[in-house]
Amino acid sequence: MSENFAAQLINWRRTLHTWPELSNQEQATTSRIRDWLKSADIRILDYPIQTGVIAEIGQGESLIALRADIDALPIHEQTQLAYASQNDGVMHACGHDIHTSVILGAALQLKAREASLPGRVRLLFQPGEENCTGAKQFIKAGALQDVQAIFGMHNEPGLPVGTFATRGGAFYANADRFIIKIRGKGAHAAHPEQGNDTIVLASQVIQALQALTSRSFNTLDSLVLSVTRIDAGKTWNVLPEEVMFGGTLRTHDVNVRAQVQQRVIHLVKSLVEASGATADVNWTAGPPVLINDENWATFSASVAKEQGYKVRTADLHLGGEDFAIYLQNVPGAFVSIGSASEFGLHHEGFNPDEALIAPAANYFAKLAERALTLLQEKVPEGQAV
Repeated sequence: MSENFAAQLINWRRTLHTWPELSNQEQATTSRIRDWLKSADIRILDYPIQTGVIAEIGQGESLIALRADIDALPIHEQTQLAYASQNDGVMHACGHDIHTSVILGAALQLKAREASLPGRVRLLFQPGEENCTGAKQFIKAGALQDVQAIFGMHNEPGLPVGTFATRGGAFYANADRFIIKIRGKGAHAAHPEQGNDTIVLASQVIQALQALTSRSFNTLDSLVLSVTRIDAGKTWNVLPEEVMFGGTLRTHDVNVRAQVQQRVIHLVKSLVEASGATADVNWTAGPPVLINDENWATFSASVAKEQGYKVRTADLHLGGEDFAIYLQNVPGAFVSIGSASEFGLHHEGFNPDEALIAPAANYFAKLAERALTLLQEKVPEGQAV
């Protein structure tokens, strides 16, 4: 690994970090990635997409995909870095600039060895991960056509640089959102008996939701329901007609996910209507449970060990990740690579260690080559890889 190679990737990462863009607004990011790929003579494929880039290296029937997400978050950066965000209120606080730089580096390595590649590697620089739209857009556009396996990564701030983690089966959680509106009759604060106290009702519902998840489901299930926002009232002496609150549900079990949604809707309406008010529950399905293929997860970890990573079995992760949608269509594996940030993901002070970038780029280049070789050997279905 040359110093020039590592420096180039860090420079690209810092450029992306300085000019972050929100989901499905990644116009300048897209242009930069296209220019960098073109400068390396990497062919860009023509798909009906508004933002993001799809490229390909190699020849032949065997085809695997590497995916990086490119969007940022609506967060005001507080790192004081020389290359901190210049787009006010927007920040790469999840490390998608890191992920993009890693896959760009893998692309450079693969391009240098293109003549000897036993197949093709498709590069997906995907928009809209944070709002769970990008993977769906790419799939609809045809980005997974003929792909036999897909791989992606997330940096993990809680792990040291040089550490790798993944697991077969369920890994990341589903990430659903809900908004609940309770409507009643407003009243003067001095005369609550003349109306429906929607704030008290909302408080009762929120408490009941916490009891629902802790008392109506197996404590061994990975299940979290969090209320994260509440909005009610305009002044100090009026009981409002409406209260709105919302939050998220996370679990790793598709059946539990469906059961919780059904129970939440029933509980809310029953409690509220018993008090003479009404309630609406708006439930938005986010990314589904991310389920790694067992064989590809084992294979990914074995390549990481060969590349010098300290390999761990990943814990279940309660974050959401739209890479899960790819895995509903094509087998593959999603992995964690340590980034050793003092502050965690989606924090205004998030600052991953750039030392992870070049080794991770080399890892994904090697993973792609090894996966293509394995596919050419046509391992019988069900045989461990």
